[in-house]
Amino acid sequence: MAALRAGLSITSIILLAGGIVLQFFVILSGVVNNSAPVNLVYFLQASTAGITSSTVSRIPANARWTFFALCGEANGHNANCHQVHPAFPFNPPGRENFGTIRGIPSQFIGTDRYYYLSRFAFAFFLIALFFAVVSFFLSAFALCARLGAYLTGLTTMLALFFQIVAASLITAWSVLGRDAFRKNGQSAKLGAYGYGFTWAAAACFLLSTILFCVGGRADKSSGGGGGRSGGYFGRKRSTRSRGSFVDSESGRRVKDEYE
Repeated sequence: MAALRAGLSITSIILLAGGIVLQFFVILSGVVNNSAPVNLVYFLQASTAGITSSTVSRIPANARWTFFALCGEANGHNANCHQVHPAFPFNPPGRENFGTIRGIPSQFIGTDRYYYLSRFAFAFFLIALFFAVVSFFLSAFALCARLGAYLTGLTTMLALFFQIVAASLITAWSVLGRDAFRKNGQSAKLGAYGYGFTWAAAACFLLSTILFCVGGRADKSSGGGGGRSGGYFGRKRSTRSRGSFVDSESGRRVKDEYE
């Protein structure tokens, strides 16, 4: 049943590749602002009414937190993004965001909870991308052997684990941030594309993991077991046949001698 394993592996590879593409859509947000759908990706948008800062020269009326930068909003797209920061944190009072406490919701002041939630989310997201890319290169072996299917399934499972952790952390800080802004009288909403692409990538990795493992298992149960069973019974039948032939020949010879 190598054809079955190959078919399942091809489907798994397509799902895996789709998950990686979705990850890149999220990662490039805040870096690429002139191409859809990347310029639609953000995790949280909040009104900055009442926020004033002497350190940040331009505070957008509606701030958007993307993967790499704080951006404004124009016609529903990310625009006028600030400087790109690796492991960009969600920390409104911090210098990477607004650099002030004036007009900032009190829930963000004097705490590092949001800062670490967003920083760890960034790290786990990149780890998930690493294992997803490794799985994609290993997936060629899944077309050839059961071991390749299982190995690719294992690395895809690791990508799934880290993607779920990253998506959960992103959900945590963005939902808490939205609620804090709303309690402060500032409008806020979650990013549909940011959430959709992040969790859809996890779903792709889940389905890909299952299909890789099913492909390896199906090949084993249909090919290996049947071959051993058939070979074993075939040898027994063949031995009995040869024995019967030899016994009948010996009987005829003895009968001829006595006659």
